[in-house]
Amino acid sequence: MFSNVNEETFLEEVLQSSQPVLVHFWAPWCGLCRMIDPMLEQLQKSLDKPIKLVSINADDNFKLANAYRLRSLPTLLFFKDGSIQKRLDNFQGRDGVFSTIQHLIQQNQRVSG
Repeated sequence: MFSNVNEETFLEEVLQSSQPVLVHFWAPWCGLCRMIDPMLEQLQKSLDKPIKLVSINADDNFKLANAYRLRSLPTLLFFKDGSIQKRLDNFQGRDGVFSTIQHLIQQNQRVSG
């Protein structure tokens, strides 16, 4: 399940998290953003090791969107130990999102396992 994060909670919830974090930057007007939410939650449930999912409304958190130089939505940032390990944007649809995230999470599980 997604945690809603904003500029005030970002440091604690993402950068200081003890587990890997997948940050989903989205906006209410973004159709693909809404489509991938259930897929991300399903992926999270299927993992052997936990990963934290957080959701950030880019329209309401302009400073974060600007700090991470968002060029398109959705943008997914994978954080581990407080730093970005992977940036995922410019998706070519739901299947591309799914396969990219699945590969990233499996790769992370091999490294940390």
